[in-house]
Amino acid sequence: MGDAEIIPIGTRGKPGRGTGKAPSSAARGLAAGGRSAEPTDPPTDPPVDPPADEAIPPAAPGEPGAPEAPVEVDVEVEVEETAVVAAGTSSVAARERHPLAGIPVSAWLSAFQQAAVEVFGEHWEPRLAQFLAFLRRRVTGDYVVDEYGFDAEITQSFFMAALRPIAQQWFRIELRGVDNIPTDGGALVVSNHSGTIPVDGLMTMVSIHDATGRHLRPLGADLVFRMPVVSSLARKSGATLACSEDAERMLRDGELVGVWPEGFKGIGKPYSQRYKLQRFGRGGFVSAALRTGVPIVPLAVVGAEEIYPLVGNIPALARLLGVPYIPITPLFPLLGPLGLVPLPSKWLLEFGEPIRTDEYDDGAADDPMLVFDVTDQVRETIQQTLYSLLVQRESVFR
Repeated sequence: MGDAEIIPIGTRGKPGRGTGKAPSSAARGLAAGGRSAEPTDPPTDPPVDPPADEAIPPAAPGEPGAPEAPVEVDVEVEVEETAVVAAGTSSVAARERHPLAGIPVSAWLSAFQQAAVEVFGEHWEPRLAQFLAFLRRRVTGDYVVDEYGFDAEITQSFFMAALRPIAQQWFRIELRGVDNIPTDGGALVVSNHSGTIPVDGLMTMVSIHDATGRHLRPLGADLVFRMPVVSSLARKSGATLACSEDAERMLRDGELVGVWPEGFKGIGKPYSQRYKLQRFGRGGFVSAALRTGVPIVPLAVVGAEEIYPLVGNIPALARLLGVPYIPITPLFPLLGPLGLVPLPSKWLLEFGEPIRTDEYDDGAADDPMLVFDVTDQVRETIQQTLYSLLVQRESVFR
């Protein structure tokens, strides 16, 4: 007990502190987080403090057993060395814990290639190259838009790609008489209109494009081009205002033009009057065909009347909103937005034999009786085809 060593309080357990001596190399190794150190003397038993009543007072300086004089240590050097060692230790630990450490570039490329195959298929490289080329053209403005605002590239790459699954898998559209559509040159496709919402026009566009490779240029009502977002999409997809001037110019330019003469009367008729054609207007589409001498291709669409069975209307709200009607169906507005999902009816599209107009004399378009007769001929052809398709159809949904 008489030779017990007294450790000053407040040393925080750091090697060499409070003893009056500079820390040894082994102590510095311990402070740096376990770095290798030189061999040291074997450990001895820790000193035991004497009891409080037998505590030996510290010896006076100069006497035997007195602590040596404190040695001055360069604190800045010590702190700097410790910081460097600690920094190196934390850096090594961080590298060891990083999840991406040690993964070679070849492994990343292999994973990317495997993911591309899963998403794009075996021929992912040309598809990726086409997509990047498309982005470059869109960013640099290296694409063509005609005088009507039609963007063929965006229509084929996005609009048709979005509509195709609906046409093929939801409505399961079956085409008949596609050979009656001219492979080139101007032609006017005249169709019945139905469906509460003009989905039949979109389905006709994608069906004709997939069957013939030609873009159908629809003539739309002025309401379509007054709507902010719909107007831009309609222009880019090839639609233009339903006026004689635009229709005649496109027909002379060799375009395939589509028209739905029933207008809002066709899509807004009640379910009880389904597949009964409404009035075809004053025959403006016939006049355009007579002036340009292009054939008229009648089109009958069966299946669109059942996607939104119209059982009611709200005229007051329709006038307030400036729309032709507010439809009421068995599912809308009862089910809210879910009621806007069209029913998956089976569609049949049959293109009739073209009606030639190039055999008429010049000025035939100015003869109202001739225009009326041709208009009635087109309407009657479509109506009879509708009746025939309804008889052949096994069920509404298959």
